[in-house]
Amino acid sequence: MSENEDIGLPAREAAAVLLEAALSRRAGLDEALSGSATRGLAPRDRAFARALTMVTLRRLGVIDRALAPKLQREPPERVRTLLRLGAAQLFWLDTPDHAAVSTTVAIADRIKATRSFKGLINAILRGLQRDGKPADDPEALAPAWLMARWQAAFGPEDARAIAAAIAGEPATDLTAKDPADAEALAALLEGETLPGGSIRTPRRGDLAEWPAFAEGRWWVQDAGAAIPARLLNLAPGETALDLCAAPGGKALQMAAAGAQVVALDRSADRLKRVTENLARIGLTAEVVTADARSWPDKRTFDAVLLDAPCSATGTFRRHPDVLWAAAPGDIASLAAVQTKMLDSAAARVKPGGRLVYCVCSLEPEEGEAQIRGFLARHPAFALAPVAAGEGGAPTASISPEGWLRILPHHLEGGIDGFFAARMVREG
Repeated sequence: MSENEDIGLPAREAAAVLLEAALSRRAGLDEALSGSATRGLAPRDRAFARALTMVTLRRLGVIDRALAPKLQREPPERVRTLLRLGAAQLFWLDTPDHAAVSTTVAIADRIKATRSFKGLINAILRGLQRDGKPADDPEALAPAWLMARWQAAFGPEDARAIAAAIAGEPATDLTAKDPADAEALAALLEGETLPGGSIRTPRRGDLAEWPAFAEGRWWVQDAGAAIPARLLNLAPGETALDLCAAPGGKALQMAAAGAQVVALDRSADRLKRVTENLARIGLTAEVVTADARSWPDKRTFDAVLLDAPCSATGTFRRHPDVLWAAAPGDIASLAAVQTKMLDSAAARVKPGGRLVYCVCSLEPEEGEAQIRGFLARHPAFALAPVAAGEGGAPTASISPEGWLRILPHHLEGGIDGFFAARMVREG
């Protein structure tokens, strides 16, 4: 019997709830995972529900393309959800065909609203089974409106390479508290060190059970997310402000470099995680709950990092739901927020100090356009170009202007998409 064949219906029903939550709104999947959707499930069932949801999200465009010719009219939302989950089990999970189909039909039979669609679900999934596994065509993996944006911004070749990364499950990246400890930790965690010092490991499972977790020698942080804080080149004793600090990886980097850190975020709940991580790692920072746009504190700092709220389209390797919950209008509204936050950040930089702006977005309005506008509004600031290899940045990510446009395929094995720029206040 397959490992997934004897997973019960409750796990698959939970996956249906998770998938619908992921597609309904930003952060819907995270909220559902921490809510009642998987509560009461055995650990193995909870893991299966999450795995089924994630593989469905990674192949959602491919699945919908395969379903389209088999649907004469749009079915109810839960029916489409069940078809998507059934297709994911047929082709990308270790679930026998008969179990993928029969369990999906059984779930439909348990709900009055979907009971009358049992025959349709059975017929469509059997038809998909006969057709065979669909190809991971990059043109289908990404939502059409995002694919069109990426083609316009980066060209068709890079756009296809970006989209191709959607299907892959990433390894886990870690940052060492002490950069000199990275090689030893990589060996301990059966991983490798990356340019810049991040550690990449194929390990899965409960992080708290991994070697050196309890000792606070490392924390989880994508290799792309670790680059912006390194660009500040902090020296021990310098003052540093991390705006929008939660969940805290960059604040930990700044504190580990010996800086006197203020970690600010508007979410008190998210700052709890920052405080917990500081305690586990054995570092200190002043943690402040405030809106970066209106924080009344008049202090200025040697270094300011603004990791601004954004569409997060660059994080799809670990959070594929961001692609499907986003809407075109989100980008313009977020860009307006970013502009205000950048202006506020500028006032907090000492003369001669550094400001790094970054977003985990692939959208130019949230990256390149923000910096062009900022430099036009703030003549006291000048761009400080990033050198080749600095901070672990892939060479392909360095633009002619000297900022970073990190694309997911710029590092072998993948990396989160990021934009980052460093400025110096000259007066």
